[in-house]
Amino acid sequence: MNSSLAREIARRRTFAIISHPDAGKTTLTEKLLLYGGAIHLAGSVKSRRASRHAASDWMEMEKERGISITSSVMHFDYQGFRINLLDTPGHQDFSEDTYRALTAADSAVMLLDNRRGVEARTRQLFTVCRRRRLPIHGFVNKCDRVGEDPLKLIDDVQADLGIPCFPASWPIRRTGRLVGLVDRSDATLHLYTRGDDHGATQLAETTLALSDPQVEELLEPEVLDPLREDLHLLDEAGERFDLEAVAQGEAIPLHFGSALTNVGVDLFLRHFLAEAPPPAPRESTKGVVDPVREPFSGFVFKIQANMDPKHRDRVAFLRICSGLFEPGISATVSRTGRALRLARPQEFLADERRHGDTAVAGDVVGLHDRGELRVGDTLAVGDVEYPGVPRFSPEHFARVKMEDAMRRKHLDRGLRHLAEEGTILLLFSDSLSGPVPIVGAVGRLQFEVLVDRLEREYGVEVSLETLPFRAGRWVTGPERLIREAGRGYGQQITRDVDDHTMILFESEWALERTIAREKGLTFHDVQPTGKERQAASLQDAQAGTSGTT
Repeated sequence: MNSSLAREIARRRTFAIISHPDAGKTTLTEKLLLYGGAIHLAGSVKSRRASRHAASDWMEMEKERGISITSSVMHFDYQGFRINLLDTPGHQDFSEDTYRALTAADSAVMLLDNRRGVEARTRQLFTVCRRRRLPIHGFVNKCDRVGEDPLKLIDDVQADLGIPCFPASWPIRRTGRLVGLVDRSDATLHLYTRGDDHGATQLAETTLALSDPQVEELLEPEVLDPLREDLHLLDEAGERFDLEAVAQGEAIPLHFGSALTNVGVDLFLRHFLAEAPPPAPRESTKGVVDPVREPFSGFVFKIQANMDPKHRDRVAFLRICSGLFEPGISATVSRTGRALRLARPQEFLADERRHGDTAVAGDVVGLHDRGELRVGDTLAVGDVEYPGVPRFSPEHFARVKMEDAMRRKHLDRGLRHLAEEGTILLLFSDSLSGPVPIVGAVGRLQFEVLVDRLEREYGVEVSLETLPFRAGRWVTGPERLIREAGRGYGQQITRDVDDHTMILFESEWALERTIAREKGLTFHDVQPTGKERQAASLQDAQAGTSGTT
């Protein structure tokens, strides 16, 4: 075993931040960058009149609306750790991008609003993390405002998510204002001096043992007495910290604080990095791949077109799962069997990037892509393949219409680029005049992003005609049966850019009726893999039909 490689991998921390919209996720991301030394001045997400904006929101539409539309990657070093931070969209309309980012993470930070606790989107993302047994660390945000009693909030989180929660820190309030925290791991008190720059810089902090007599000089009895009562109750009746349970995704340490005012951000970051896991072995078609012992391998979980609009570039985001990435290395693309010689890896701070010298298991890097790669592709030295990143069936569909027919080539290029990066699902239906583009999306807000980006990045103005379909399923099996199944009332046969056949349905009832009737076909709510399509082609050939799906 290469001891220097093992040390480098052991100091990696690769995690995603998940939350319900408006819980303060992008603000927390910004403050982790501030305390990690990656930036020296935090921007304000809410104040759009200011000249600054959140570092993780880099698309023009994100800056204008103050929301995260796409996941972004940020690298920085802090106290001996190498951090790969994945900031994910909170809005459910962009859930597919969040799911893809979670496949690349080794752990997750779950952000909660102290007034609302667990919300619908938080619950969905927690379920995804738990299925993957991702370790989760919680941060109860917005404690600078009046919210739920912390004891009640912990009870509510445990009851809602069905998982033990250990309060790792505890808020100190004076006349309703958050002034500090108690670190329960070492019984230390942390008092913060609030600045006048609205959280743009780090806070001054006073730290002393809870048993120090000076505590009684700094905190009034009306503050200290309730604090001591709460801490005594937690010691007697609260959950015990169990790091092994946390590592297995079976318990959550909860920290309190305020990302907006910076209270508790430093405390949380130190604890999280010490307790979060380094890169672990991953399942593949060849069994479990050890991150240190195996040669270079990784998978593409995201593709982004036009990060640099001037150069119309295309970047594939690669999660390295094992070994060492060195410039000039030759790796095989599992889907095509082609060998690619990889240039220097790109490191990111949202849209800002620089070329790194090397990268190791746990790192998330960018690769300049000329169109050879797709989301879910494995790149490896040797014969190994990781499970693909799932592509889910859309719930909303629209026909793309444009006035200027002379811009059709630009439209086709833009639609294909955005489909390949996962912004929309691009489908085609046949007509007398040729293939008609149809776009599918998980949420309607994706359509607004599509129209905006086509105009900004490709110079094409389009309108979308909403279609009545409410569900779509990829379908494999004999082509004759597929054609017959697609002729039903309120149904339409389409194909995606990879030539996978999909049938659209105007109602869930029509979908269920067709599935029940067509026993010779297989319907997929996740895009079928190459092996599934090969099996369908073999079935088609054996049945003596003339084509494949």
